[in-house]
Amino acid sequence: MAHGHSHGHAHKHAHGHSHDTADIDWADMGDKLERYAKIAAPMYGEVVAWLRRWVPEPGLVADVGAGPGAVAFLLADAFPGARVVAADPEGPLLERAGERAAREGLADRLSAVRVELPDDVGQLPPADLMWLGKSLHHVGDQGAALAALAQRIAPGGAIALLEGGLGARSLPRDIGFGKPGLQSRLEAVDEEWFAGMRASLPGAKDVVEDWPALLGAAGLRHVATRTFLLDLPAPLPREARTHLVDELARRRDMYDELLGADELATIDRLLDPSDPGGLLLRPDAFLLLAQTVHVAVKDGEQG
Repeated sequence: MAHGHSHGHAHKHAHGHSHDTADIDWADMGDKLERYAKIAAPMYGEVVAWLRRWVPEPGLVADVGAGPGAVAFLLADAFPGARVVAADPEGPLLERAGERAAREGLADRLSAVRVELPDDVGQLPPADLMWLGKSLHHVGDQGAALAALAQRIAPGGAIALLEGGLGARSLPRDIGFGKPGLQSRLEAVDEEWFAGMRASLPGAKDVVEDWPALLGAAGLRHVATRTFLLDLPAPLPREARTHLVDELARRRDMYDELLGADELATIDRLLDPSDPGGLLLRPDAFLLLAQTVHVAVKDGEQG
C-alpha cells in the first residue's frame, strides 16, 4: 500500500523534513528502505539500462537523497567502472551505507557524504550521472535547487530525476470488509498531506510540476521521459508483503488525525498478522507501481 510520494525516501516523509529526528529508529528505517530497494531491483535494472543511452560509462555517479544508499549500491553494481557518491542529510543512514560498503568490499568505490539540499549542493563532486529519486520535492524552491544541481553535472553528463508516476496499488477495490475503495481514499489523503508538507518547507514556492520544463530552465536539455512499472502479481512473497505492511503502518501513523474511525478499523485489520484478510495472509495482495524518470543532459564534451 505504498504511495508514489514515499518510495525510496520514507525517511524524509517520516519526519516531514524536520530537523528533530531524535525519535527515529534509524536501524529500522534503514532495513525498510533496503528491503524496498531489493524488491524494486527489477524496475531499477530497467531504469539503469535505459540511462545507458545517455551515460554509457560514467566515471562518477551521485545519488542525491540516498538514505542508506540502497539505490546507490544498485548503481554501483550496474556501473562497475564508476565511483559512486551516496549523499544524504541523515548521518545515521550514511553510516549504514559506509558500513555496508566496507562489508561488501566497495569502500574504494562507494563513499557517503552528508549533503542537505539546497545549502550543501557545492559539496557534491562533479557527476557524470546524478540520480534524484524523489528527493527534490523536499526542497522549498525546486527550480533553484535544480539549477544549482545542474552546476554539479560534468559536461556531457546527465540528471535522472524520478518524480511523478502513479501511487502503488496492492489490493482489490473491495477487500471483503470496510467500505470499498480504501486505496483511492488513502491516495486523496496522501495528496492532502503532501501539499501540507510542501507548504511547510523553508522558502516553499508553488511551481507547475512540468519536470522537463524545470530541467530546461536549469540549463539542461531534456532528452527523454519514461515510466517504469514494478509489477509483482499475487501471490506475493513474504518480503514484499512485509513491505506493504510497513508502508500501511507508516501511513496509519502519519494520517491518524486525517482518517475516520471506520477507515482506521479497516487498516488495523489489514495490519493484523493473524487475520486471514490481512496483508500478510490474504492471497490476493499484489504490488503494482509506476515510477516516472526524466532525463536531461548538460551539453558539452566530457573532460
